[in-house]
Amino acid sequence: MLNRRSLLALLFVLSAIGAAAAQPSQDPLPSWNDGAVKKSIADFVARVTTQGGADFVPVEQRIATFDNDGTLWCEQPVDFQLAFAFDRIKAMASQHPEWKTTQPFKALLDNDMKAFAATGEKGLLQIMTATHSGMTIDEFRKVVLDWTATARHPGFNRPYTDLVYQPVLELLAYLRANGFKTFIVSGGGIEFMRPWTDKVHGIPPEQVVGSSGVAKLQTGANGKPELTKLPKVEFIDDGPGGNRSIGRRSIFAFGNSDGDLQMLQWTTAGEGARFAGIVHHTDAEREYAYDRQSKIGKLDKALDEAKAKGWTVVDMKQD
Repeated sequence: MLNRRSLLALLFVLSAIGAAAAQPSQDPLPSWNDGAVKKSIADFVARVTTQGGADFVPVEQRIATFDNDGTLWCEQPVDFQLAFAFDRIKAMASQHPEWKTTQPFKALLDNDMKAFAATGEKGLLQIMTATHSGMTIDEFRKVVLDWTATARHPGFNRPYTDLVYQPVLELLAYLRANGFKTFIVSGGGIEFMRPWTDKVHGIPPEQVVGSSGVAKLQTGANGKPELTKLPKVEFIDDGPGGNRSIGRRSIFAFGNSDGDLQMLQWTTAGEGARFAGIVHHTDAEREYAYDRQSKIGKLDKALDEAKAKGWTVVDMKQD
């Protein structure tokens, strides 16, 4: 027979077990509304992480890729890296008096976006060259961090790095908790993203793939070697190139525009269980609503293919 002390201990253990059983399991995706989209994510993760299951995927093969602009953070009314470049032109103007009479710089200094648009791709390239080269990688990193600490979005009046999507942050954490390695694969500049993605998205710099410019190793004033950014494009991460850089085909991919279509196609073309998701911006009240006609983040062909192939389309307003 149990003595009084043993009986009390047993009752304590049983009550603790009962209390734990009564507690509902914590929802890893609390910002997602219950429905088919949320269920499709949870079902996929369960399938590929269940040991012995037909769709089980070893941890080393659990690669998830995410676009950045429009998928992890806002991209309207202009790409944030472009907003950075515009601000840099104004900050650097005092060192370049010739810009006051030279396009496309004059248009930006006069806040004449119509005139700037008329300069086309050539003008845009001049702006990006002027603001993204002629300094070391470390100097550029500091410039980017200073900008993200002080610049504010014109519509929301918040730091740009505040304009990340809480549901996607939860998704990233959920995937990592289930053995996934998460990557950013973006057309944005790699040196522009890497200084802040670890803090904002939990994605370290070595897991950020993007466009890049040529860098040259030179000896600095302190006699130490340093990498200097040159005014020459090295790699434009538009299409399947970024996925190739990872070294493994992703099994899970999320994007939001036609620019992400090839990443989604590449992911779903592999064998075994695959997941492709698209963020559809449908909430003009809380954010922006845009898709087929948008000049930024156009979602047209990818939306059609998602419907044809049964990919998961996340309705921002509903889901």
